[in-house]
Amino acid sequence: MTTALLTHEACLRHVTPRGHPERAARLEAIARALDAPAFAGLMRESAPAGDDALLRLAHPQRHIDRLRASLPAEGFHPLDPDTWLSPGSLQAAQHAAGAQRRAAELVMSGAATNAFLAVRPPGHHAEAERPMGFCLFANAVIAARSAIALGAGRVAIVDFDVHHGNGTQALVWDDPDILFISTHQMPLWPGTGAPDERGAHGNVLNIPLPPGSDGSLMRERAETLILPALDAFRPDLMVISAGFDAHAADPLAGLEWVEDDYAWLTGRLCAAARRLCGGRVISTLEGGYDLDALAGSVAAHVATLMEWSR
Repeated sequence: MTTALLTHEACLRHVTPRGHPERAARLEAIARALDAPAFAGLMRESAPAGDDALLRLAHPQRHIDRLRASLPAEGFHPLDPDTWLSPGSLQAAQHAAGAQRRAAELVMSGAATNAFLAVRPPGHHAEAERPMGFCLFANAVIAARSAIALGAGRVAIVDFDVHHGNGTQALVWDDPDILFISTHQMPLWPGTGAPDERGAHGNVLNIPLPPGSDGSLMRERAETLILPALDAFRPDLMVISAGFDAHAADPLAGLEWVEDDYAWLTGRLCAAARRLCGGRVISTLEGGYDLDALAGSVAAHVATLMEWSR
């Protein structure tokens, strides 16, 4: 078995204004890191473009149509102060969504044990009809519902981005077949993610972490909260919303994780997936804005996925 890596050059063509933290250089840094000899064993695929039917797993057609109508012929169009469109943005987002479906096919069929999706724009802040926080479409939800359409009975989404995945939470709030678990700094934008936000079926678990805390607190919370919740839910596949902005070097937040923390957490999640669902994991890129920290953390994450795919 193996780890699949899905990406597409179109994801570089989502261009943001000068100085914006969510920029094409993020994927370029990841590509350089994953070109190292240690990653020669990856199953590399070009992500297909997702069509409107795929996007409708998370969003109504009118949301898709509004984004399409808002695309500028040149330059930039602001959707909010953080979230921008350029001429290539929708194509990039369609390939990011298509990567979710293709990864679900690979992992559900057994062609790959797990997968990492180096795609952008990210997705976990996108609500059903509201793009926000750099995000246009809810990639992790599309991955989860693609897997369910392919036969997974239940899917767990584990989000370790430093910002709470408000969009993912809102989209799965009423869905008993999807468990959403999030670790995130609090207080921090977008302001959601309190422990009492539990979902309509008790299918949401929020684990806020105080500013300045390091990986030791995360590890304790993983052992006492995340892993027991996964054991109780018994998913058929796990989706990871893999944000790397809890790193100590990241400019947008204040947690103090390091590369070894990402490797440790990835290993614990993969061990749970092997125990519960045949190792089936889809990991999709969310945040991470210091390029060196992002590249090193993704390398640690993907190396661990590869270890658990053997």
